[in-house]
Amino acid sequence: MSWQAYVDDHLMCDIEGNHLSSAAIIGHDGSVWAQSSSFPQFKTEEITGIMKDFDEPGFLAPTGLHLGGTKYMVIQGEAGAVIRGKKGSGGVTIKKTGQAMIFGIYEEPVTPGQCNMVVERLGDYLVEQGL
Repeated sequence: MSWQAYVDDHLMCDIEGNHLSSAAIIGHDGSVWAQSSSFPQFKTEEITGIMKDFDEPGFLAPTGLHLGGTKYMVIQGEAGAVIRGKKGSGGVTIKKTGQAMIFGIYEEPVTPGQCNMVVERLGDYLVEQGL
């Protein structure tokens, strides 16, 4: 299966009649493996900061998580594995795998829990596959 199919079929899937606003699979080095057409244009330093937070949990907490120029307040995640951010009625979930990061961005009526489930389920599957 292509990386684009993982984004299109698994991340941008139907969630009780709704879907994520955008999604992507991005390598640890910031290279885009696949993304939805609506995924924000990000800066390299934003990805570097996210990777640093996986290595040093809490690194982004004081400044917030930035993605495509949008600032998210960092909320609970799983140290070294999942970063969650919130902005208004939407947010972002990022799951780290061995080689990549899975991004899901949502807005209401999608809930944080629904976004977490979609992103983390795919991330867990890729980890099991050694990716």
